[in-house]
Amino acid sequence: MWCLSFGANCGTGRFPYQPRGFGVVVLVLLSAFSALSSSYSLLAAEKASSAPNIVVIMADDMGYSDLGCYGGEIETPNIDNLAANGVRFTQFYNTARCCPTRAALLTGLYQHQAGIGHMVGDYGVPSYQGRLNGQCLTIAEALKPAGYTTLATGKWHVGSDRGHWPLDRGFDRYFGTPSGGGFYFKEAIQFRKRFVTLGNEEVEFPDDGYVTDLFTEHAIDFVDEAAQGDKPFFLYLAHIAPHWPLQAKPEDIAKYKGRYNEGWDEIRAVRYERQIESGLIDRQWKISPRHKDAKPWSEMSDEKKSDLSHRMSVYAAQIDSIDQNVGRLTSKLKELGKFENTIIMFLSDNGCSAEGGPGGFRRGDKSKRIGTGATYASAGLEWANVSDTPFQKFKMSTHEGGISTPLIVHWPAGLKRRGDFERTPGHVVDLMPTCLTLADASYPKQANGKTLKPLAGRSLVPALRGEQIARDGIFWEHQGNKAVRVGDWKLVKAHNKPWQLFDLARDRTELNDVARQHPKRVRALTARWNAWAKESGVLSWPVKKKKTATTTQK
Repeated sequence: MWCLSFGANCGTGRFPYQPRGFGVVVLVLLSAFSALSSSYSLLAAEKASSAPNIVVIMADDMGYSDLGCYGGEIETPNIDNLAANGVRFTQFYNTARCCPTRAALLTGLYQHQAGIGHMVGDYGVPSYQGRLNGQCLTIAEALKPAGYTTLATGKWHVGSDRGHWPLDRGFDRYFGTPSGGGFYFKEAIQFRKRFVTLGNEEVEFPDDGYVTDLFTEHAIDFVDEAAQGDKPFFLYLAHIAPHWPLQAKPEDIAKYKGRYNEGWDEIRAVRYERQIESGLIDRQWKISPRHKDAKPWSEMSDEKKSDLSHRMSVYAAQIDSIDQNVGRLTSKLKELGKFENTIIMFLSDNGCSAEGGPGGFRRGDKSKRIGTGATYASAGLEWANVSDTPFQKFKMSTHEGGISTPLIVHWPAGLKRRGDFERTPGHVVDLMPTCLTLADASYPKQANGKTLKPLAGRSLVPALRGEQIARDGIFWEHQGNKAVRVGDWKLVKAHNKPWQLFDLARDRTELNDVARQHPKRVRALTARWNAWAKESGVLSWPVKKKKTATTTQK
């Protein structure tokens, strides 16, 4: 186990904001074995006697500001407690969509390199085959040789066909849905034709089950089982929540009754001020305007206000349920004596979803109020605009609202900082190599007779010892939406739109396009993106499916 702390050049979470480039990219893990006289004193790294357990918890379609510790009003005391006793990243990124983020997180490669350039579904080309390919390893496959027990629950979504499920990719135990989400109660499975499996066997969804609880209950069972042995464990808990449909337990919905009656304009403004006051964001970053397709709350009829505020109450209840289950899992770790030496990382797979547009969509039994398993609805664009405060755009976009995620890292035995912000940028591809370093595991050049692609992410642990980490940049592409970030400069392009350039140190909400003022920088960053895209197998969108998939990597 690496026990690490920081020198004076690490981010303190205090303003004025000091922009930094990618010289040091940090996943914050610090020594708890040293005196607490100075949060930033530099101590030598030391190897402890036991490897840490690693837990990665991922929410689905949760916005940047939804958690209490990121400015939200939703009650998330258990997650907030992890943040208060750990580190919150302010500039951590995902890939803008569920399947691609899962592929990047699990493999340490950009999603195209791992075979999931878009979603599940084979396009007949190696980078868009819709499942993990044979030229990558999952974290589980890489940690097993280092002696780890590997556990997973929840949404898999990186290979829906048999032969490509978690047990086929290095996990010892699995409970969840291999094909994706879209349900919370048993009666909702009919809308998405989903199923759940224990290992590789399909099992019955309990009549009284709620999927967020079920994923956590099996995670707790797996951890309890693993704790009886002498091996460390890796747990990947991938929630469906709060992805639509809006379905939550009645008691959780009741907690938020009337909470959103003041509407999206007021809630968004309050979240923004809370983010500034806490030090999460810089005051010079002006809040992005209400989305052009969203009307002011004051223009909604009383009937629409009642419907729309209720939708947000159900969405909040879904996140509240995640938090309750984080509390159940941490309580179990404490009961087992594993909490101190377990690293917990919490993040989201993309920005909040605006699917359904203004007002959201509604299907299912329209005689029942939204929230039950018989109804099928989304919260809508306006509330997604709130969830992604202070940024613009949503899930699937490579603007900040689509790719920015909270990342909380908590580790009592190895993390000395308490409640700090970490402002160095990072990306989900960095989690795999970081886990490998912490576990003292290696990444081979070959596996199963195939040459593996080199990791795109960077191990972040050396940076915790004060060492520089070289990085060319961070890159994105999804459905023709493109972006590259180098230092504080970000070049971003919506599909079929011109490139835009933003100085994120001064304008992270991307309101002031300076592309015309910096044509040479635009050309240079465009060239960098093009080179990455060619190397990674990115194709022009829309990708045309080939009639045969003979070129697809297995």
